[in-house]
Amino acid sequence: MTTAVIERKWHTTAEVAQMLGYGLSKTKMLVLTGEIRSIKDGHNRRILPRWVDEYVESRAREAEMEWSA
Repeated sequence: MTTAVIERKWHTTAEVAQMLGYGLSKTKMLVLTGEIRSIKDGHNRRILPRWVDEYVESRAREAEMEWSA
């Protein structure tokens, strides 16, 4: 018997905060300023996994540019 693994299609702001090791307030601010993209689903914000990856990649590029300057 095989067990199917269900992958999440999107995350809540709280889940993203935990994944990034940030506080909820900081993560909500990043969402509000558009630094982390999100969609509104009813009363809640949802964040696609690729948008989290885009944010991390963006921060890594910024850090690399600072180090090479």
